[in-house]
Amino acid sequence: MTYWLLLKTALQSIRLNWLRTLLTLLGIVIGVSSVIVMTAVGQGAQESVIARISAMGSNLLTVVPGASRSGGVNFGRGFRSTLYSRDLVYLRKALTLANAMTPVVNGSGQLVWGASNYSSTVQGVSTDFLLVRNREIESGVMFSEAEQAQRATVAVVGQTVINELFGGEDPIGQKIRVGRTPFTVIGTLKTSGAGMGGDNDDLVIVPYTTAQARLSGSDTVNQIAIQAVDEHSMPALQEEITQSLRTIHRLAPDADDDFNIRNQADMISLVSESIATFTLLLGAIAGISLLVGGIGIMNMMLVAVTERTKEIGLRIAVGARGSDIMLQFLIESVLICLMGGLLGLLFGVGGAYALQHFFGVNTALSTDTMIISVGFAAFVGVAFGLYPAYRASQLDPIEALRYG
Repeated sequence: MTYWLLLKTALQSIRLNWLRTLLTLLGIVIGVSSVIVMTAVGQGAQESVIARISAMGSNLLTVVPGASRSGGVNFGRGFRSTLYSRDLVYLRKALTLANAMTPVVNGSGQLVWGASNYSSTVQGVSTDFLLVRNREIESGVMFSEAEQAQRATVAVVGQTVINELFGGEDPIGQKIRVGRTPFTVIGTLKTSGAGMGGDNDDLVIVPYTTAQARLSGSDTVNQIAIQAVDEHSMPALQEEITQSLRTIHRLAPDADDDFNIRNQADMISLVSESIATFTLLLGAIAGISLLVGGIGIMNMMLVAVTERTKEIGLRIAVGARGSDIMLQFLIESVLICLMGGLLGLLFGVGGAYALQHFFGVNTALSTDTMIISVGFAAFVGVAFGLYPAYRASQLDPIEALRYG
């Protein structure tokens, strides 16, 4: 028998039993579509998180206070700050591989403008903030070195603050109050969107010297963000920071660091690996339904062999070889699985599209995943159709003709 005749015979059998075939291939459809949707959601989440981390700044190292100890007791990271303004001054002189740096004095406060009020994040930063964090001024200006040195009460606000506090009006020149301290708005930030810490536009930045004097009442800083001159210099810069801070903090050679350095590249790698593992797990769980669908295919093909025993005997009697019979049923099994795979591909792509455009879930379709899913569906057809096809090829033609 020619391959074309075998394919035609398989298609005729599928057409004659279309309802049973449709119900059987549902397992394959669900399996393939689930794998595609799950991996699209996982990869979309990975891309979204990486974009958020990257939006925090490029080639970035962040120094944060380390765990403080007293009498052998570890009080945990952040129990008290071990970073001060003098550390920033020293680092600016000591570091050779830093392009820019800014301290961050974190805080939050109730913003008041006229009869409006809004609770937002307030950060004390230096004039290098825009460069380190990859931000730009939308209108107005950034505060200057002179204003920073004078502890001027000036502020630059994000777009969310403009919308919530000022009702979308131009805030330049307006007076706002943070707690009990009045500030003059001199600039606005271009929108940046969501970040690792939430809304990057829900932000008010002021000179860190002003934040220390007027808001926190302390010379400490919550973190120091340092931008390397390029990506390749980050490991060397990290070592420079470590040695410089240990020197200014006068730590003994055997003493633990009282600070921690977070490497943006390491953070991206860690997050990517974690999400990739989770995505693989989701895909594996969804792939189980493919195996279940394969069992359904085997069951249907065994039933088909039993129903068509007389037909098989007749074909063998008129000259069909066992290999022809085996190939006929194998082609039929693969065709059913391929049909299920293609339908699953259609539903999977449609499901990923619907999640993104109607439910706001970030998805990223992968061509490799789609090809592998459909290919695996075809493999399921071979794997689970092999035994029924072999069983059909081994039928005794005389006994087959007597059947029924």
